[in-house]
Amino acid sequence: MTSRTKLLLLLGFFAAPMIAAWVSYSGWHPEKHKNYGSLLTVTPLAHTAGTLLDGTPYTLDALKGKWLMVYVGEAACDAACTTLLYYMRQSHISQGKDQERVERVWVVTDAGTPLPALLKLHTGLRVWRAGEPVFFDQFPAARTGAHHIYVVDPLGNLMLRFPENADPKGIIKDMKLLLKASQIG
Repeated sequence: MTSRTKLLLLLGFFAAPMIAAWVSYSGWHPEKHKNYGSLLTVTPLAHTAGTLLDGTPYTLDALKGKWLMVYVGEAACDAACTTLLYYMRQSHISQGKDQERVERVWVVTDAGTPLPALLKLHTGLRVWRAGEPVFFDQFPAARTGAHHIYVVDPLGNLMLRFPENADPKGIIKDMKLLLKASQIG
């Protein structure tokens, strides 16, 4: 090798990272990530006092430090409700070792009682009634009867909503990404 070739190789060796950075910054973008759920304006949940299904007083603040998957709906669970509860259960199971970081909550909006057979299928699901009706106003579309799964972060902030006809793979993917990226909960 001539000294000129050695010099050009040395310059190329040091210039290559700068050229690669310029190319990636100025136009080459790998496939961008798009979350499946809709990000909401992050707001802390208020009025979290209420009762469990058996009447025991329970505040959702007791679950701070955990990710919450929340379904808001009537006790008379229709087909859409049953499907979303199933998706919540399956996405919880799919988290593997991170299962303990996620809690599932069904916020019942009326005075009815869910069917015992349905509750038996969903062990670990917390069925909760709000102490004040204004609690439901925090969830977009909860009063309209729309069926959504919401996500509350470990600090108690409502932050994400999955679509009404949710794809379970999208829910699982988003939850895995949240748990992977989160340093809390």
